[in-house]
Amino acid sequence: MGFRFLPDDSVAAVRVPAGQTVLLDSGLRSSQGAVAASVEVLEGVARVYCPCEETEGMTIAFLQAGDHLRTDRLCSDGVCVEALTPLCFRTSTTVQEGEGFDAVNEWTLQLLRIRHLGSAEQRLHALFALLATRLGRRCGEWCDLPFRLTHERIGELIGTTRVTTTRLISRFRAAEMIRVPSGEPGLHLAPALVDSAPLAA
Repeated sequence: MGFRFLPDDSVAAVRVPAGQTVLLDSGLRSSQGAVAASVEVLEGVARVYCPCEETEGMTIAFLQAGDHLRTDRLCSDGVCVEALTPLCFRTSTTVQEGEGFDAVNEWTLQLLRIRHLGSAEQRLHALFALLATRLGRRCGEWCDLPFRLTHERIGELIGTTRVTTTRLISRFRAAEMIRVPSGEPGLHLAPALVDSAPLAA
């Protein structure tokens, strides 16, 4: 995983290649010198996670085009934004309230709900459905997810080990509920998998 540091003077659009991570601190500044209140995703999909020593790597949200990350609510260590697909974002000194909707809070709530399901298989099923519903698109007979997460990262999200995650994914693949096309960055998920999820996204 590559890390990238933002320049001191913000630019209107920051482009981050897939696989790179940007650390955003709570004192992020705009080009006018004022403290930026939000980061808006213009293109792509990003994973937001904590850099804190106690919770390092803990995923708190996924963001896509149109979503905002409130930098005025970050902890003192800030957050990391990992580009899952080629990513473009900009900083802003104003915050779009969006009728009270906060993408990060909503994602954190949904991920917490998944963690409280009874079995690892249910948690994996619910996670795939949530990702497909929120970040994927229907394409023919499949729901396409434009990125892949490592089995270790999926294990972190559902509260299990990498080995257990790999075993469960193999079971879904054998049942033809998931396809992992070679040479492509994403996944294909069967609509039946999404529609039968233990939690509504």
